[in-house]
Amino acid sequence: MSNLVKRKSRKPKLKRRPLGLLLTILLWSLAMGWLLAIATSAQSATPTSEIGTVDVVPARYQLGQELYLENCSSCHIALPPAVLPTQTWKDLLEESQHYGVNIKPLLDPSRNLVWRYLSTFSRSHLKDEATPYRVNNSRYFKALHPQVKLPQPLQISSCVSCHPSAKEYNFRQLSSE
Repeated sequence: MSNLVKRKSRKPKLKRRPLGLLLTILLWSLAMGWLLAIATSAQSATPTSEIGTVDVVPARYQLGQELYLENCSSCHIALPPAVLPTQTWKDLLEESQHYGVNIKPLLDPSRNLVWRYLSTFSRSHLKDEATPYRVNNSRYFKALHPQVKLPQPLQISSCVSCHPSAKEYNFRQLSSE
């Protein structure tokens, strides 16, 4: 009789273990699936309000961006740093001749702050490449505008035709055309 009692007591334990294990795995899978759905949701990854700039700028570069916009957009539309290579920005910051106009160059520390912003967010310059000083000569500009029919001659004011908020340094918003 003792063997019979032992056998009967083992069977219920075996039935409960797989059921409990299966229930645990199911709950764990549901919880992980729910967490992954939240983490990869397009709504949670996309900001609900418009960024209003080309890229989100870390706090350590924001003053440089503000100084850049304050000094450059007072005369023309400020271009995103990625449109021109780093060498172009370096040359533009060092020269007082600015596209045929004599301007007052920035002085340190403002120039250093603007330079840190521009050099961080601009692109590298190829070794054998001529330094482009016009937007239409920049390979980055061409790469950012594939298959776009651009007006000729291309001018910075032409940006507004496709980017209506370009004057506010918002190149993400495009016209309906």
